[in-house]
Amino acid sequence: MANHAILTADDHRTLRIVPEASAALGDAVMSCLVVPNEFRRVQNEYPILFRLTPERDRFQIMAMFGFVPGENLFLEDGRWDARYRPLAMQIQPFLIGRPANEGDDRQVHVDLDSPRIARGDAGVRVFDDVGQATPYLEAIVGRLGDLDAGWQGTEPFLAALQRYELLEPLTLEITLDDGSTNRLVGYHAIDEERLQQLDAAALGELHAAGHLMPVFMALASLSNVTELVARKNRRDRRG
Repeated sequence: MANHAILTADDHRTLRIVPEASAALGDAVMSCLVVPNEFRRVQNEYPILFRLTPERDRFQIMAMFGFVPGENLFLEDGRWDARYRPLAMQIQPFLIGRPANEGDDRQVHVDLDSPRIARGDAGVRVFDDVGQATPYLEAIVGRLGDLDAGWQGTEPFLAALQRYELLEPLTLEITLDDGSTNRLVGYHAIDEERLQQLDAAALGELHAAGHLMPVFMALASLSNVTELVARKNRRDRRG
């Protein structure tokens, strides 16, 4: 159960965070939400797929880390084995709080029940002795701003994909070196054939709205499925 609080120097002067990557710290997940303004960095490492919410009323955009729940093939000996970690993973245990009044500034919240909350002198300080934000917190606030901007751009991006029918159902059936099969179902991907059929006016509209580059990045990211399978095979060989 999350225990969210508004982050303040008065209440959290001694707060420390454990920034390392591990299953015990909540990183053992097969995917996380990503936003279009980070696609260029995400597509270097992870497949980008689209999944309907349980209510099936909208899509979510996911970076894939594994093939089954709880499997993160990028966790290696207490580190995240990739050149980029998605924003939603970088900012934990912090999150963006919505103000009570429209137009007020966003707030930084912290989940005080997160396993990343350090005990004793371990971890990284959030505030210094006089209550000023440390470089660590300043970096987190910057990433939260990037994430917030990305959330605001996600709905129009997804609306454009659906308007031009650029999402197609995807089922991945992967046979591993040991002969076992993994199936990834319930996801969608960019429809490359449909994308190639768009006329100049449609492509121009996507480009003008800033959507065309993320479309290409999401499409290019599918080449990472092969590397994800290779990671799975290496992990299985090690036992």
